[in-house]
Amino acid sequence: MKHLRDLARAAFVDPVPRNHEQTSAAVRRRRVVVVVTLAVGAVLLGWSLTIRPGDPLFYLTTVAVAATWLAGSLLSGPLHLGRILYRDRLRRPILTPIATGLLVGGVFVLGALVVQHIPPLRAYAGEVLDHARYGAIVPITATTLLNGLAEEVFFRGALFAAIGRTHPVLISTIVYALATVATANPMLVFAAAVLGAVLGLQRRASGGILAPILTHVTWSTVMLFALPPLLGS
Repeated sequence: MKHLRDLARAAFVDPVPRNHEQTSAAVRRRRVVVVVTLAVGAVLLGWSLTIRPGDPLFYLTTVAVAATWLAGSLLSGPLHLGRILYRDRLRRPILTPIATGLLVGGVFVLGALVVQHIPPLRAYAGEVLDHARYGAIVPITATTLLNGLAEEVFFRGALFAAIGRTHPVLISTIVYALATVATANPMLVFAAAVLGAVLGLQRRASGGILAPILTHVTWSTVMLFALPPLLGS
């Protein structure tokens, strides 16, 4: 039990030592790039979810969204993978974030058992899941995982670094949720807020984007394969 508690603190609570200082000019430049990227990415994200499920254009727009997040991140400045303390050594976070993604995915699946009995919420969830139901599984899986990776590189990478030291977890989570408002889907906004808080804590503790990426893509995989049959018509 103590081992699990220490591991949880290392993954979510206790920041590891690092020196990621930025000059004032670098921070200003990063913030400009982040704001522009946010505007473009949010518009593309909202547009992607207005496309009819099964339409090949959906894959092109979701790839464009991912490309926007990635391009903005690379242009904003240096990014770091991060480390966590495990058995008195700093290591790249691998197993812990994957386990976290499975755990958070399990919680969302339990929530879906409630949502399926609430018609308005079920309808909102169905708008997103229709792309998984009617689309080809290989491109849907590929674009889902690509966007999960790209979102973390941007929101827990470039954006998090642009915020600075004042409440970066809270601010990055709020911005992440607000970016999904463009989809006009409250279920997506809620999911972004919950997931974003977990990922933000991982980013602050590890000092990098590797843990959030692994958690996000694991969670996305659970959602992609578990929710459509659970909330199927």
